[in-house]
Amino acid sequence: MEIVLATNNQHKLQEMRSILGGFFDKLYSLADLGIDVDVEETGSTLKENSYIKAKAICDLTGKIALADDTGLMVDTLNGAPGVYSARYAGEEHNDANNRALLLKNLQNASDRSAHFATVITICYPNGDSLTAEGRVDGYIAKEERGEHGFGYDSLFFCPELGKTFAEASADEKNSVSHRGRALRNTVEKLKALAK
Repeated sequence: MEIVLATNNQHKLQEMRSILGGFFDKLYSLADLGIDVDVEETGSTLKENSYIKAKAICDLTGKIALADDTGLMVDTLNGAPGVYSARYAGEEHNDANNRALLLKNLQNASDRSAHFATVITICYPNGDSLTAEGRVDGYIAKEERGEHGFGYDSLFFCPELGKTFAEASADEKNSVSHRGRALRNTVEKLKALAK
């Protein structure tokens, strides 16, 4: 079975390949297929956005396509940045600016609890689709810590690991992360369908 991973984000591709690699014969990135498209995320939820992306790439390639949408939800900010996590500080998708704005908005906050959520959708050429979710709870640190990861990883402290995602190894992060959990839930659903 072949699947197209509807992302150009190298970090996401590594995570997806490490968890899904045993289930599919071939995992293509958009670049592998020469596709240079930025699907507009017009949904108001992670689920809607992941479906929009997966469906667009499935229609474009005629292959099974997988897309995810991930958001960081901060309780005291009423769930922001949420679906706007990647463009929190503006449309240019600048991770450093996003982190700086988040720290600024939490400057006087006593409650820094937050969670990451990922929704994965697989769309099939016959019109079928499958959705799986993953979540990890933690809180936003007062300063950036760690050298690994991307996005908000240097600010997201994960109690299960006792460190920020940016201080964790890739294997440590994948073992508890929202995307890792969503991908493993996807694999479980795929196994159930294969029976």
